[in-house]
Amino acid sequence: MKRPLLLILIVGSVFSTSFACTRILWNNNQFGVLAARSMDWPESTEPVLWFLPRSMKRDGSKCGAEIVVKENPLRWTSKYASLVTSIYGVGSVDGMNEKGLGGHLLYLAKTEFGPRDPKKKGVSAILWLQYALDQASTVKEALDLLHQVQPVMIQAHGQDATVHLSLEDRSGDSAIIEYLGGKPKIYHGRQYTIMTNDPPYHDQLDLLSKMDFSQPGQDTPVPGNISPKDRFQRATYFSRFFPKPENMQQAFATILAAIRGVSVPFGTPYNKLGDGFPVYNTEYRTICDLSHGIYGFELTTTPNFFWVEFGDFPPDKIRSPMSLTPGSLDLAGDVSNQFQPAQPLF
Repeated sequence: MKRPLLLILIVGSVFSTSFACTRILWNNNQFGVLAARSMDWPESTEPVLWFLPRSMKRDGSKCGAEIVVKENPLRWTSKYASLVTSIYGVGSVDGMNEKGLGGHLLYLAKTEFGPRDPKKKGVSAILWLQYALDQASTVKEALDLLHQVQPVMIQAHGQDATVHLSLEDRSGDSAIIEYLGGKPKIYHGRQYTIMTNDPPYHDQLDLLSKMDFSQPGQDTPVPGNISPKDRFQRATYFSRFFPKPENMQQAFATILAAIRGVSVPFGTPYNKLGDGFPVYNTEYRTICDLSHGIYGFELTTTPNFFWVEFGDFPPDKIRSPMSLTPGSLDLAGDVSNQFQPAQPLF
């Protein structure tokens, strides 16, 4: 493997207790179900957008070219096409499928998948999300499938890549899955619209319950720093006051403004300056329009927002994977026609 994923994934756990990512789900507006996500990292994750067709064969034992699940690995053939963003070319961390199921992998330092149980099919943690997008059309279907498999931690240099998973679908259903002490903890319901990082979700909800947002206004003390706790509470506060949109454009603008509001500006320190990697800038933001099959993307080093539409990739006609690398100033608006044939490592 040219670039060990875990060496990259665990940079945050080596040098800090947590780093930033945020997911916001808006499932109660009349125009569509939208999910926004930010990705924050100390260096580029080399994001690439992929259209992955139906009938792709996947090997859940792998992380890139490396075998990480040696006993009873999960292997499957994709049932649904997906639009995803990859990390370092070896797996997807964000995306949606043709049926309107979306998902996001975010960091959670407390994650413990537990000892390997060879009685269950094992899937590399970096392919955990992709399996759900490949095989499920709803959150409920995904939960039923994921209950039957075990995500497998990937290790390098004695450190673990720890993630938790959020899912949502076009009905507005939502789920958060965390593995704590080797056992899955699932929060399933439309009310679970916000996710960040540590502490675990039940602690985040407990901390949120202590906040008083009953009299909102410019003097309401909303947490304003970049810790996962602050971002969780700030995202919750913002989402409670989304205005009723007049059209889908306004809906997109509303949730994009919210995810920008919980992003990490360039240079803002997580740790003391001089201590390892103290800064985790927001690298990109995504929006999944689960109602209309649109996947939006915003790279923070360019001034452009662009999107891809499933309607431009008819799954019954396009049989080969295609990719697009963000970064060009020419990428704006609908960029579906700029995808090129390519072959992923996952």
